[in-house]
Amino acid sequence: MDPLSRTAAPAAATAWHRLDRALARLRPHREPLSLAVDAAMVVLAWNATYLFRLGFERWWTARPGYDGWVLAGVVAVYLAAFALAKVPQSMWRFSGFGEVKRLTLACLAAGTVSAVGVLGLQLVQVPRAVLALHPLVALMAVCGVRVGYRMLYEHARARITGSQAEVRRALVLGAGEAARRLLAGIHQQGWVVLGLLDDDPAKQGARIAGVPVLGPLADVRDKGVRGAATHLIIALPAASAAQRRRAVELAGASGLPVLTVPSAEELRQGSGVERVRDIEPEDLLGREPVVLDEAGIAQCLAGRTVLVTGAGGSIGSELCRQVARFAPARLVLYELSEYALYSIEQDLQGAFPHLELVRVIGDVKDLAHLRATLGHWRPQVVFHAAAFKHVPLMEEAHNAAAALRNNTLGTYHAALAAAEHGAERFVLISTDKAVNPTNVMGATKRAAELVVSALAAEHPATRFMAVRFGNVLGSSGSVIPKFKAQIAAGGPLTVTHPDIIRYFMTIPEAARLVLQAAAIGETGQVLVLDMGEPVRIVDLARTMIRLAGRTEQDIPIVFTGLRPGEKLYEELLADDDATVPTAVPRLRVARLRDGVPLAGLRQSLVALQAADGPAPADAVRAFLAHWVPEYRRT
Repeated sequence: MDPLSRTAAPAAATAWHRLDRALARLRPHREPLSLAVDAAMVVLAWNATYLFRLGFERWWTARPGYDGWVLAGVVAVYLAAFALAKVPQSMWRFSGFGEVKRLTLACLAAGTVSAVGVLGLQLVQVPRAVLALHPLVALMAVCGVRVGYRMLYEHARARITGSQAEVRRALVLGAGEAARRLLAGIHQQGWVVLGLLDDDPAKQGARIAGVPVLGPLADVRDKGVRGAATHLIIALPAASAAQRRRAVELAGASGLPVLTVPSAEELRQGSGVERVRDIEPEDLLGREPVVLDEAGIAQCLAGRTVLVTGAGGSIGSELCRQVARFAPARLVLYELSEYALYSIEQDLQGAFPHLELVRVIGDVKDLAHLRATLGHWRPQVVFHAAAFKHVPLMEEAHNAAAALRNNTLGTYHAALAAAEHGAERFVLISTDKAVNPTNVMGATKRAAELVVSALAAEHPATRFMAVRFGNVLGSSGSVIPKFKAQIAAGGPLTVTHPDIIRYFMTIPEAARLVLQAAAIGETGQVLVLDMGEPVRIVDLARTMIRLAGRTEQDIPIVFTGLRPGEKLYEELLADDDATVPTAVPRLRVARLRDGVPLAGLRQSLVALQAADGPAPADAVRAFLAHWVPEYRRT
């Protein structure tokens, strides 16, 4: 592109934005303006029809004296027909065959009613040819004005911008500093901002970078305020979680696609506020994140060797990122999947180039390999994230033994190797499904907690602890990615039961909770996050449909029934668990059940490991029922 073209392009874009914004100011009044123009076209067509019937010499003088009243009645009939056909609600720049079809039906209906009225009133001086031809001439007039407007609009856009691409129009929720910075950069991306909404009374009626503040956030529900907006952008990164959730709910009810500026955390990490993105899981959570003891975590991790099992998984990989922030001396990535290990290593290498990374392909079911790895690298802190977590998959008879070996026996191996090689802390990542479990996966995780509790008594030099939390938004196999894929495919969204509820947290919050547990947890404890109010899955599905600018007619929701082992609701604490608060708000401690004999538990685990081939599902469930008395298979 030559220098003159480079200079002209921004100027052309600015000129187009000004023109489009000027037109946009008229669009809230589109319906009355449309009716006014259509009324003028009906009057013009009436006179044109008289001209055709009577000629230039007599078209005015030969009319009956009551013609003005007849014309007023005809105009009223046509406008009523247009209103019933919802003609005024259409946007002229999108006029096409559907619009012509509605206008044709409306004009024929109005012409018929008008003719019947004139004939019924015996107004014989009105020429019959006028009554017959007027609907056709009126149809040509109202269609012609729309076609002409669309041609002029397209020509002006192409002339000014040199592009036929449609301009995106946004209404921004928020009129603070983030909105000001958004306006400064978003125009260069082809956006036109029609207005701002903000609940601050002092901002009402003000203008920010030339864009008016049209009213409070609740006005987004007003179609007249939204006008010709094609998108809504939420620009409230510094607002509370409750305020952001309210904005998301208001925007989602509009039927328009909803975007947001980066969160406050993303802005601190260097994201530009003008880089609008789709609504992410944390935006839907609507809950304030837990404020953690960053200094205590740093004291626990800085300058230490840290090992993470399952380092390439959803939780494990985020845990590695969070650990890397606290400058450990070395981070050992222990992962069975070659690709997952490669992915997290590449991610960490780019974000933390000076961090020493050790990549180990290994299986937590292999005790000898774990002992060799921990014996060589001597980690002071071990986070055990490796686990099978999908409830229906682990409930199948041929997978039950794999779940027990990986989740329970693997935890025993990792914890034992950590204790034997002098680890100061061992943190097991558990789940709310371990509480009063009704499925194999939950029971194996509860058994893993009991393993950790038993080892804590046998190896006092190592602090053994567990962290228990609910479902993680955005993790592999979780509901958010599933719903996104189903919406992209055109639906339907599948929900197991209309009343199913779950506790949710984000992946970064879950990882930070695990780090906090390592810093403050005492041996034999399980730390539990106060997850707040549970979320109905069907409500989450409906919210995601609305935020995509769709309706349940476009993307239906189908209830498929509870899957094997699945509960309607999950618990975070067992009935007999006593909890006490910690120094960290909304983080509590529950002491694991005492009295589990490690020798007997170890003997049972080793026997399962030594058996030829996988243990039968009945044997696995019998083992779990013996060591986890609260396990009740559904």
